[in-house]
Amino acid sequence: MAHIVIIGAGVGGMPMAFEMKDNARTQDRVTVISNTPTFHFVPSNPWVAVNWRKRDDIEVDIAASLGKRGIDFIPVGARRVLPESKQVELDDGRRIDYDFLVIATGPQLAFEEVEGLGPAGHTQSICHVDHAMRAQSQWQSFVENPGPIVVGAVQGASCFGPAYEFAMIMETDLRKRKIRDRVPMTFVTAEPYIGHLGLGGVGDSKGMIESIFRHRNIKWICNARVNKVEAGQMHVTEHDEDGKPKKDHLLPFNYSMMLPAFKGVGAVNGIEGLTNPRGFVIVDAHQRNPKYPNIYSVGVCVAIPPVEATPIPVGTPKTGYMIESMVTATAHNIRAVIEGREPTERATWNAVCLADFGNSGAAFVALPQIPPRNVNWVSEGKWVHLAKIAFEKYFLYKVRKGTSEPIYEKVVMNAMGIMKLKNK
Repeated sequence: MAHIVIIGAGVGGMPMAFEMKDNARTQDRVTVISNTPTFHFVPSNPWVAVNWRKRDDIEVDIAASLGKRGIDFIPVGARRVLPESKQVELDDGRRIDYDFLVIATGPQLAFEEVEGLGPAGHTQSICHVDHAMRAQSQWQSFVENPGPIVVGAVQGASCFGPAYEFAMIMETDLRKRKIRDRVPMTFVTAEPYIGHLGLGGVGDSKGMIESIFRHRNIKWICNARVNKVEAGQMHVTEHDEDGKPKKDHLLPFNYSMMLPAFKGVGAVNGIEGLTNPRGFVIVDAHQRNPKYPNIYSVGVCVAIPPVEATPIPVGTPKTGYMIESMVTATAHNIRAVIEGREPTERATWNAVCLADFGNSGAAFVALPQIPPRNVNWVSEGKWVHLAKIAFEKYFLYKVRKGTSEPIYEKVVMNAMGIMKLKNK
């Protein structure tokens, strides 16, 4: 019997559990460790923040969902991975033995790297449902006393799509409330240009998003380093293409949401050979750690180098479908090793991103995510808004039912030429 332990029960960990269960032998055991008893669908957090969704709409009880598939669940956080002894130490002091470990923790949010950043400071966050609920409370106060908005992503951030998405959702909500004329909006980003997305652009994302921003009267500052945030004002330095300071900005705001940089979680950060200096898990082409070959990793916690050098540091995003491709490759590769074979499956790392704008949206498709690409396009329209809603309902259905991949997902994606595994 092999014991496969998965740390994390988010958009990577839950599909990993179901797909691993599908690929494991009858006698094998799958266990999920999580520091929270509930799963929440992170892409819906921008809707929660403006009260377009309730918390209960996007949450699922983890124990009930995993129990349907005979997957063990430990609702206690992981304190430290002990790779030499093949154990995970929990926050309550217990140690869990494993034959194979899959790290799917997601990131730690590095708010502390910018003074005054985050929910404990002076800006909001949509990275977690708890943050989104606080942002919602602040939003209700804001619309009663509107003023300037500053939104975007700080230096070192790697997930830019939600920043654009939330800017547009706020803008749409303000127009619905007929107070848009009272709210100047500024988008602040470490990206070298609007629509870079940490990917060097996708299709004509630059031209498209710049046009949308102009149409919606949203100003922007690129190559921006946020120096500090104080109550009601943000200190930002704009840099030129060589990374030299160009202009200092003091931006007043009544409401601000800035995405932070990410780093690895404390359970793995600093383990030599397992993680890079930022704490992200090092993996090979088969999602396996080179030093500890019985440890795999999927999702945002995986170490991926930047697509290109930029004047202000930006990271490479890990999108939903890219994560699912990692999950599928990992499940097949672990089964291969259990049977005494070498792992052969490689994730495609295809990027498929649906950004909702409230009444329309933008779809970004990069196959693969890392250039050079076979497919590279961006499209805008109301269909994206509807597709995002459909995807939310579909993913929550998967989690509630314990299904790794409904047949319609396979048919639709295959028809679009979007595959999870290479050579498939």
